[in-house]
Amino acid sequence: MGDLMVLFRRAEELSLLEKLIEGCGEGNSGLLLIEGAVGCGKSEFLETVAVNSEKRGGIVLRGMATAEERRHPLGVLRQLTADAPAGALPPLPSSPAEAGRVGAMRQFASAVRELSSTAPVVVCVDDLHHVDELSGRYLLHLARGTREAKVLLALTESVHEHGDDPLLRTELLRLPHFSRLRLERFTPEAVRAMLPDRTEAETARLHRAGGGNPLLLRALLQDPGAHPGEAYTQAVLACLHRCGPATTALTEAIAVLDALAGAPHVARLAGTTEPTAARALAALEDAGLLRRGRGFCHPAARAAVLERMEPDARRALHREAALLARAAGAPDTVVAAQLLAARHTGEDWALPVLRAAADQLAADAALDEATALLTLARDGCADDARRTELSVRLGVVTGRTDPAAAELHLAEPLAALAAGRLEPRALGPLARTLAAQGRIDESTEVLERLAAGEGRHPGAERRHGDIPGDDPLDGLSAFPQWGAAGRRGAGAPKPHPAGRAVRGAVHPAALWALPAEAEEGAAAQAAELFLRGATLAEGMVEPAVQALRTLLYLEGAERALPWCETFAGQAAERGATGWQAVFAGLLAEGRLRLGDLTGAAGTAEEALRAVPARGGGVQLCALTATLVRARTAMGRPEAAAAVLSRPVPDRLTGSIHGLAYLRARGHYALATSRFHAALGDFLDIGRHMKRWGLDRPRVLPWRADAAEALLRLGETHQADRFLADQMTTRDANDPWVRGMSLRLRASLREPKERQAMLTKAVDDLHRSGDQYELARAMSDFGQVLRVLGEPARAAMVNRRAWHVAKACGAEALCVKILPGHTGEAPEAASAAEAPHADLVASLSESEKRVALLAVHGHTNREIAQKLYITVSTVEQHLTRVYRKLEIPGRQALPVDFHLGVAEFI
Repeated sequence: MGDLMVLFRRAEELSLLEKLIEGCGEGNSGLLLIEGAVGCGKSEFLETVAVNSEKRGGIVLRGMATAEERRHPLGVLRQLTADAPAGALPPLPSSPAEAGRVGAMRQFASAVRELSSTAPVVVCVDDLHHVDELSGRYLLHLARGTREAKVLLALTESVHEHGDDPLLRTELLRLPHFSRLRLERFTPEAVRAMLPDRTEAETARLHRAGGGNPLLLRALLQDPGAHPGEAYTQAVLACLHRCGPATTALTEAIAVLDALAGAPHVARLAGTTEPTAARALAALEDAGLLRRGRGFCHPAARAAVLERMEPDARRALHREAALLARAAGAPDTVVAAQLLAARHTGEDWALPVLRAAADQLAADAALDEATALLTLARDGCADDARRTELSVRLGVVTGRTDPAAAELHLAEPLAALAAGRLEPRALGPLARTLAAQGRIDESTEVLERLAAGEGRHPGAERRHGDIPGDDPLDGLSAFPQWGAAGRRGAGAPKPHPAGRAVRGAVHPAALWALPAEAEEGAAAQAAELFLRGATLAEGMVEPAVQALRTLLYLEGAERALPWCETFAGQAAERGATGWQAVFAGLLAEGRLRLGDLTGAAGTAEEALRAVPARGGGVQLCALTATLVRARTAMGRPEAAAAVLSRPVPDRLTGSIHGLAYLRARGHYALATSRFHAALGDFLDIGRHMKRWGLDRPRVLPWRADAAEALLRLGETHQADRFLADQMTTRDANDPWVRGMSLRLRASLREPKERQAMLTKAVDDLHRSGDQYELARAMSDFGQVLRVLGEPARAAMVNRRAWHVAKACGAEALCVKILPGHTGEAPEAASAAEAPHADLVASLSESEKRVALLAVHGHTNREIAQKLYITVSTVEQHLTRVYRKLEIPGRQALPVDFHLGVAEFI
């Protein structure tokens, strides 16, 4: 855009220029001073003067003053003389003394006046504030001596810099033909008008980054992408260079101080006077490089200055800036930023300031900055207890975005604990964080050290407040935090006392325990009430997770999933990929509980992609486990194997998430005929669940899994024993638990009894909402019906089971149910033959209930018993159903009514 940009919205200025050029051609001399901040287009405008004058037949003499040439007498005048026609101007005197004679100056002015008799003469001098003294005196004589000639002097000058000779500018201002022209920066409106093809947001961004400075705006338009690049950096440095060498130290001080860059601080850091610093600040503000009280107009401008500084000098300035900021009472975040840039923690107040600033930044979701401050504080801390506290805090902060990194931050304090270097005061926060991460065994070990007073090195004194009976996990368990909300409604039940207490402290497993059976209803109500008022923030994640687990395992996935989606979405919007992974793990588990294998796998994969690529992590094992189980159930063992081949953390089985991983690995082993390996994983789960007091089949039905492995091994008696044991647990009446148990126990019974047990299993699994387990039960039901000599009924059940399995994405199960129908629906249930939705809607509620039970393989007598009606009534309902749906009979009933079967069966 070049000169056009500089001339944009300059109608008034161009009008004055044309008037002066025309007047010069008519014999009226002119003197024009073009002022403006650096980068605002003074040089380009001066060139416009020259070009327009040449177009009108004028003789243009050009000269440019520089700070470097200021010490060379007659430097600018030599440029003007060289630009004149040969012989038109006298040769310049050879010595400064001779050149300084008034006669020599009058001779030069007379020669220019004589030259103007042949054509208008336009003398253009750029950066008058840098002109050498002798050249300035010649220019002044020329301005005085050509007032009646066709001579126009066009000069440029920075508004904040003046030459060494104060009389030059003063005398020029006194001349009657003097004119002044001020070039201002572009307004936001001007930038919008200049770039009509850009959006308002884009032009606003360009104006903010360039401050309305034409040179910076041009550079921004040259840089590809939405962020300032190399062209912008060079433009910033060019502006600063044009301000002169004395500006370097000042701009470096300004860049280091950033928002603290007031004149007193800049002067002290740059080693100059306050007036000098004030002039520099004003000049840079007028150029658009600085925003008053807010530092450079864009971080890239500040970075351009900082990056050209020597590293040691820059750190030294940041250290001094930190001291200035602290003394001035600046906010902790400002002081800490200077300490970080200086890599300095030597002051007594440095560590508390870094910690306080990190907490504030973390609260504002500035997690990278908070992590950097905490890392500096930890690395600069010699006290083991304090280092542990900082490591734990790092784990909490980084856990928002990177769960694996959060766990790595705890490696150092755990190693210090093992070496006996930690004092008791450091153990409580460590135990809390480990428990929140689900690392139950490690958290328990820390608490046991605390209880025994073994955390500190032998011989260390106990400090005040290190009381083993104090509960380090107080407030971490979800239910107590629901209390305020719960007491307003259904009350706030306490968690089930999982595991043994650690000398008065709550066992870490209690955080992951479901409420006692008598309190389940109230707990679910309190959980949902809590979630309604919960806002995603630090300190609320663990309670929200436990609330969601309570709904998921006590009330079912359908009730929990909307909440899981809400919190996972909030975490994603905030860029908290670690929190997103936690809530997405519950979301994926919930979808798997409903038999949505495809949705569960997709959710888990998306969440795993969102977190940084790192070597796993205990908390990510829950996502990995769901993905493996979904892929295995989908009949994709190779995909499950690829996930299982990824590295896993040490002491995996000591965490609640590790047990989910063991279950997934066991399911994969079952699918690949490694039954002993599967049994080993399932039994390991049971041992840990019992030891922690968390043995709830609703969460991990390890007995049913072990029984399935034992059945594959031919150990029917042992399998039956595990299933019988599961039917005596607190969760025995849960439809999901009972349905799976009945399905497996049915395989140990004679066909007639097996049919009865599978009928109950199908009903229970309908109510549970788990479509995958339902399809498995219906598949077994269809097989036993065929054995009992009911092929037509078996075909109907198998057809329904196939459709349910297909909807789940369980391709391997589809093959097992109806070999040869992996990609297409069975003929009797093809979409072409399915009744229209309007016909289905025409059925009465009673007809729908009867038809639905018939679809799922129940005989007329069984339907009558379930609905407490006569067999004759059932037959009448079915007859009307066939007529309304325009189908020949039971075999043509549609496979899916979507009627909410739980309330009917």
